[in-house]
Amino acid sequence: MRIVIAGGHGKIARLLERELAGRGDHTIGLIRNPDQSAALAAAGAHPVVCDLEHADVA
Repeated sequence: MRIVIAGGHGKIARLLERELAGRGDHTIGLIRNPDQSAALAAAGAHPVVCDLEHADVA
């Protein structure tokens, strides 16, 4: 299953990313700070830099 988590660098999000990756799900973590990418990758999630407050539909 493909799952997107807004606030992907939060404490609960990182725990969830590990759990989901462990069961084989494809997890995407939305982050605003590109410096957080390595932490998401280590948790098994694919980091995507996106500020939802300023993102457009495209």
